[in-house]
Amino acid sequence: MVELKPTLSLVDTIAIIVGVVVGASIFQTPSVVAANAGNVGFALLTWGFGGVISLIGALCYAELATTYPHPGGTYYYLRRALGSSIGFLFAWTRMSVIQTGSIALLAFVFGDYASQLWQLGIYSPSIYATIAIVLLTGLNLLGVRQGKQTQNLLAIAQVLGLIVVCAIGLLGVSSQGTSALPLDQATNTTSSNLGLMMVFVLLSYGGWNEAAYISAEVRDGKRNIVRALVWSIGIITALYLLVNLALIRGLGLTQMAASQAVIADLMRLNMGEAGAALTSVLVAIATVCSLNATILTGARTNYALGRDFSAFSFLGRGREHTPTNALIVQGAIALLLVMVGTFARRGFETMVDYTAPAFWFFFLLSGISLFVLRRREPNINRSFKVPFYPLTPLAFCAICLYMLQASLAYTGWGGLLGVVVLLLGLPLLWWTQKVSN
Repeated sequence: MVELKPTLSLVDTIAIIVGVVVGASIFQTPSVVAANAGNVGFALLTWGFGGVISLIGALCYAELATTYPHPGGTYYYLRRALGSSIGFLFAWTRMSVIQTGSIALLAFVFGDYASQLWQLGIYSPSIYATIAIVLLTGLNLLGVRQGKQTQNLLAIAQVLGLIVVCAIGLLGVSSQGTSALPLDQATNTTSSNLGLMMVFVLLSYGGWNEAAYISAEVRDGKRNIVRALVWSIGIITALYLLVNLALIRGLGLTQMAASQAVIADLMRLNMGEAGAALTSVLVAIATVCSLNATILTGARTNYALGRDFSAFSFLGRGREHTPTNALIVQGAIALLLVMVGTFARRGFETMVDYTAPAFWFFFLLSGISLFVLRRREPNINRSFKVPFYPLTPLAFCAICLYMLQASLAYTGWGGLLGVVVLLLGLPLLWWTQKVSN
């Protein structure tokens, strides 16, 4: 079995978290939020509220990750709190639905925008998606050092690109052909829908929980995991507020609501078609950054599964502190999902539907595990305790329950397929237990 060592610094950890979260969603969701906001203040407040909700969840995960540092992350917490069967079911679902679906989702977004720069035929998005998964999986197979160095560079480029967008929106012309609109003159929409807004806002904030899967590889993790989560959420929240402030000043709320590519419209307004092309480059960079981080963290659960269940022991093997087999299996499943999305002809939407119900179900169970472990293991050393316990984790669980209901209500056949694949883990669990005995 390969051993994973603490090789990630605080900066590396922040780069991974920011890289996972600040992906393609921020280029798409502001228009949906604006369409349901009603007024400028409510729109900005919602984005700030998303940061607060993410911080609540991050504080819960900070206690779990610092108390139980383990490459399995949520898998280990669920296994310890709710039993090996629940832990196995999560690891199976993360390997076959949640993480691999997220990899395929990000790869499709990269493919869509890369195709705007250079077409590769009728299946161009899928071809680009396949190339991205293969190359980035290969990069991480070389070792943690190569993966984290690439991630640091991509995260810097990702954040700088969005800062450029903010500067252009705040300092450039408005949709009225004059200097940017002051906030009190930005056109309002007619109604607000907080529930729908939060679905898309929290989609844009999703991914900070990936810190749990690298907790065993962070140097001085007892201190740096908490710092990395808090700093990351702060950076992301500030960045998202600046992006939306720039869009509101540049376009106004009504034009934002009507836009299909809101940041591209802002860039086109100020720089012409060259600005729209630059947007495609920025989205491609942001997506590759998220994709690399998601590949890096995702294989850790597969690795932990291989260490705990003999039937999957091959997943725990690798070389030079790198879970090689886990990365290869993850990449193969992600490529299979790219094929599914290609035949569905709605790659991005299908993968969102496919992953959402399972993601929020196990997110809810991770919140419950915090209560169980506090009660079952009261004497264990907890270097960090979630503030205002039990109110903070109760709020986190309530949010997860609401989002689980919303994901079940709004997903199509892709969501049903994700649930079916999750349930296929039950006979697989039975077989695994039989083999082990």
